[in-house]
Amino acid sequence: MEKYLNISQLSSMLNLINSKTKKPSNHILRYWEKEFKQIKPLVLRKRRYYSKKKIEIIKLIKYLLKDKGMTIKGVKNVLKSNINNLDDYDSYSLQAVYQKDKIINNSKKLLEKLTKLKKYGKKNTS
Repeated sequence: MEKYLNISQLSSMLNLINSKTKKPSNHILRYWEKEFKQIKPLVLRKRRYYSKKKIEIIKLIKYLLKDKGMTIKGVKNVLKSNINNLDDYDSYSLQAVYQKDKIINNSKKLLEKLTKLKKYGKKNTS
């Protein structure tokens, strides 16, 4: 069974948080839904739910808009060109850069967790 995230969970996961109120900025995702036809969520009882596939598309959109500074029109063109069909061996392609950054971020998170475990974990009693 596939796990779905609601809009607040997804906003938090993507770090789309209002700096003043510390609440998820759900309006950003709702705006992106209007702009990008690829991310239409499942709507049940007036609540939005996002599948893993939609979440990956949204992560790519956020990366291109926020990290790479692309315009909405530019991101639409990238999505229309079906970025997943770009040459996997082209290390300069957007997909390669996106995946590289994703791996680096995951590695940093893992390193932080390992550091915390080392610092606060159980001490060896033997």
